[in-house]
Amino acid sequence: MSGIVIGINPIIAQVGPFELAWHAVLSMLAVLAAVLITGRLAKQKGIATEEIYSLAIWAIAGGIIGARLFHVLDHLGYYAANPGQILQIQLGGLAIWGALIGGAVATIPYARLKGLPLARLVDVLAPALLVAQIIGRIGCTINGDAWGGITSLPWGFIYTNPNDLIPVNLLGVPTHPYPVYEMIWNGIVLLVIWQLGRAFKKDGMKFMTYIALYSIGRFFLTFVRQETVLFWGLQEAQVVGLVGLAFSACALLYLSLQQPLPERPSQP
Repeated sequence: MSGIVIGINPIIAQVGPFELAWHAVLSMLAVLAAVLITGRLAKQKGIATEEIYSLAIWAIAGGIIGARLFHVLDHLGYYAANPGQILQIQLGGLAIWGALIGGAVATIPYARLKGLPLARLVDVLAPALLVAQIIGRIGCTINGDAWGGITSLPWGFIYTNPNDLIPVNLLGVPTHPYPVYEMIWNGIVLLVIWQLGRAFKKDGMKFMTYIALYSIGRFFLTFVRQETVLFWGLQEAQVVGLVGLAFSACALLYLSLQQPLPERPSQP
């Protein structure tokens, strides 16, 4: 049996009932990176850094709630039998689609309330989110909460630690290293939007390109995962990905037909 053995204990330390996991540490680093990158890019687009820091509180809260909700719904059978695990987010189990939707629910009204240019704001969020996703998937690699299907490929992950979140029947079995696949795809998307960003003349096009490309990648990569099938053989992430692709394609078409807005000067 060939593969890459992942034997790291996902739990760094435990004090009483509280457990600190690698996933929690890397998730915090991912959020910190996203906030710092967004603040820097926002300043270049005429949005005050202080506004980004204020928005971050609400966007992070909405993102965490949405990410956990999507994950729980996708594994409803397990959490119905183990309701005490629903709030154990420090151990892992955060769905990126839920994070994006939950973050949007918080960001949109905040931007409207503060009079921030929403399309310009989400454009500076796109590269920051991709960096955060790449960092976050390192945590998924360690704790096994984004496992792939069984594979005979030599780069399959073999999880051996009993604290891993991978199903018990897959412990010691080579599985597709899904987190690594997504990290590679997200890196490609980051390079694409970074290079094409200069060519976009309409606010919002960079973000919608990110959503479109991530949706495409997630749709195809999810075929190597083992998640709940909703219908037509499609898993939850694939269905959401199709919706995301359709939405972003319509938004890009709409934006391409609009007159470009003048650039705002950078903050001194």
